Amino acid sequence: MARRYHHGDLRQAVLTAAVEVLGDSGPAAVNLRDLARRVGVSHAAPAHHFGDRSGLLTAVAAQGFDLLADTLEELPPSSDLLDAGVAYVSFAVEHRAHFEVMFRPELLRADDPDLRAAQERSNQALDWAIAGFRDGSVDPVVAGAAAWSLVHGFATLWLQRALPAAVGDDVEAAARAVAELLVRGANP
Repeated sequence: MARRYHHGDLRQAVLTAAVEVLGDSGPAAVNLRDLARRVGVSHAAPAHHFGDRSGLLTAVAAQGFDLLADTLEELPPSSDLLDAGVAYVSFAVEHRAHFEVMFRPELLRADDPDLRAAQERSNQALDWAIAGFRDGSVDPVVAGAAAWSLVHGFATLWLQRALPAAVGDDVEAAARAVAELLVRGANP
């Protein structure tokens, strides 16, 4: 009789394996059966925790939003919009696998309570960064969308290696230089 493998924290082990696959090959390569094989459990075991591929990717995205919130909450109190933008870009580069799925609603269960809570937490962590726009001169929603568009777009272009070589190879310095244009334009 074959010995059954017991896994201490199967949910986390599958999430970790999924993040590795996402980092190496992207969302299309994520397969519950393959992940089960990678962590040494039966092919049905991951489904017990996640239901299906969408449930797993939703859990990865929720973990990503929590990691983003952690990153932003670790900024010193003296930080501003520029610092938050650079932290966002750094997060995207350091946690590329999470970033790849966090903003892909077609891959996720939008009504998942853990996902919604993690999204709200990261939104609250970003909210302080646009506080400087609340002087009445700029709609804070528009300001937030502008700031997010800039840093998210920059992070995406960086990850896809689509930026000009002249931007350099230091992601934080490049992100800071680009984001300064937004900050200077908004707060002359």
